[in-house]
Amino acid sequence: MQIDARGLSCPQPVLLTQQALKSQPASVEILVDNKTAEGNVTRFAAKAGYSVAVREENGDFILTLTK
Repeated sequence: MQIDARGLSCPQPVLLTQQALKSQPASVEILVDNKTAEGNVTRFAAKAGYSVAVREENGDFILTLTK
């Protein structure tokens, strides 16, 4: 599953992540385009029990959440 939250301001990336995690997927990829959203989604995912790997590509952040 992949969520493209680029161009959205907080709290929208976190809300999209929260909705995606309701089905408790094994992994989710979230795309964001700013450091604030990256930090907020990372904190939310960690509280939800997911580990988060972050990589930066062309100014975007790709967060891979895994159970």
